[in-house]
Amino acid sequence: MKSIKNHLSLVIALLSILFSMQIFIIVDRSIEAYKENLASNYSVVIVSQKNLSDTTLLEVNTMISEVEELSPDNVIKRLNTGMDSKNIEFLKLTLPKFYKLNLEHYPTPEEIIDLKKDLLKNKFITKVEDFAHTHDTTYKLLLLFKGVVTVFALSIFIVTTLLIFKELRIWQFKHSERMSIMGLFGAPVWLRSAVLFRLSMVDAIVSSALAFLLFTYIASSQWILEQFDYIGISVVLFDPVSDFIMLLGVAITLSILLASLIVLGHKEEV
Repeated sequence: MKSIKNHLSLVIALLSILFSMQIFIIVDRSIEAYKENLASNYSVVIVSQKNLSDTTLLEVNTMISEVEELSPDNVIKRLNTGMDSKNIEFLKLTLPKFYKLNLEHYPTPEEIIDLKKDLLKNKFITKVEDFAHTHDTTYKLLLLFKGVVTVFALSIFIVTTLLIFKELRIWQFKHSERMSIMGLFGAPVWLRSAVLFRLSMVDAIVSSALAFLLFTYIASSQWILEQFDYIGISVVLFDPVSDFIMLLGVAITLSILLASLIVLGHKEEV
């Protein structure tokens, strides 16, 4: 029972690190998916004095993915107060040309500024409506949310790593007598510390397995999937192959690294 308690504290500590890492990955994927969704709905509108070909506009900046000419009919309908057909046709000819530009990805505020400058270099383009205020607000909110999650994940990682280090240190003290006896018989350091590495490896594997089960359940939760559908994005919450290998690698690497630091510190004291 006592042995289980000793293992449980390290398993929970490792599991909390793996949990925070995977949550950060999910948030990052969600933000990227949301930015793609925003990009499909975000566009820049330009006003030109003459017709511009799609090729001309596409060559202005590599961010532009699609060009659509906006019909002036809606504008004319608002202005039409009983004009005859000849005047309407004349008005169509005199109105400037409007184009909607779709972008490859959701741009940063700096990219929007550069795009606007590139477009205004064309002497026929008189105005560029980039909806900068709305765009900047949305982009800053995305960055703020990602920053908060990053700080939260790093805080958990640092605090929990210190707890794991302390727990492994306690294990070393419990086995110090046996390690000293093995040292008297000429056993190398790695052999004397084998129990410490074995315990840390076992707990790393157990914590990774628990993380696998936890996120497999979360990824299949209908309620969580409905929330993402409500937002309008599709995200891979947990890849049972690549994500699990990454979590397992982090858990084993961290456990071995901390155990190695403890062993080296003990060797220096002797």
